Amino acid sequence: MKRRILLQASTLAMPALLLGRAASAQSWPSRPITMMVPFAPGGSSDIIGRAVAHRMSATLPRPVVVENRPGAAGEVGARLLARAEPDGHLLMAAPISTFAINKALRPKLGYDPVTDFTNLTLSVTTPNVLVVNPAQVKANTLQEFIAWLKRSGAQDSYSSSGVGSSDHLTAELFNQRAGTKVAHIPYAGGAPATTDLISGTVQMSFQNLGFITPFIRDKQVKPLIVTSEKRHPLLPDVPTAAEAGLEDFVVYSWQAMAAPPKMDPALVQQVHGSIVEALRHPDVMKQMDLIGFSIVGNSPEEFQVFQKKEIERWTQVVQTGNIRAE
Repeated sequence: MKRRILLQASTLAMPALLLGRAASAQSWPSRPITMMVPFAPGGSSDIIGRAVAHRMSATLPRPVVVENRPGAAGEVGARLLARAEPDGHLLMAAPISTFAINKALRPKLGYDPVTDFTNLTLSVTTPNVLVVNPAQVKANTLQEFIAWLKRSGAQDSYSSSGVGSSDHLTAELFNQRAGTKVAHIPYAGGAPATTDLISGTVQMSFQNLGFITPFIRDKQVKPLIVTSEKRHPLLPDVPTAAEAGLEDFVVYSWQAMAAPPKMDPALVQQVHGSIVEALRHPDVMKQMDLIGFSIVGNSPEEFQVFQKKEIERWTQVVQTGNIRAE
């Protein structure tokens, strides 16, 4: 008799549970939404987070407010997201390092980017550009540059925007593919990394296309390759790695959006739709084009497949290069 009563109670509870979930999705948002960026203002994640937040605010009944929570290469903000309520009122805009490279590079990472988030969409991608100091490096092609790097007694170095950044691991992948041994000098961001490249403190760097293009146009740095499958409209005269003779060297820096774990599927669909609608707004697409970003806005399932491949790829690069987080 007790079992029958329990079964009846369970059966009655199921519709109520489903109704509660549906109501949760229908009532979203019930208060202002926070778009968290786990890095300081002014970077790529911040630009994208603010662009999406602005467009979402124009269509939703509640505002979307950007909050920067920097620290530990994005880990501080990521851990906050992993512990938050999955009600759609805290979202995160973050880069490749938060979603993939940190897992490959940091064995004691305080969150798992696969299981501790509801990963929503791959937002944008952009290739990196191999740039060199034009006064120090006289090579005009990739093959000439590789030969220059391999010359006897060479002590060359490259700058990056930090350990575990896209430009850091792109350069390490270059070392592995080209058979070079260029030393790494990390900086606190792309700006100081480029400043020291221009001054000649380092000889080369891989920087995001949108960021480095103005320096290329001013002839402060010289581009040798772009890491995309085909040439980019912003740099039509710069060959791809494959065109320059370096096969299997397609690399993109990317940004994505996530929410706390275990979000209800109906709410995931609603939040995802709002984000993708914002990404694909003509004003946002125009803004992203100007800084070298290509809009993606794919499904959560497509992003998860992409993320898995990226984690596997960069784990291999880290292990092959015996790279350690500082």
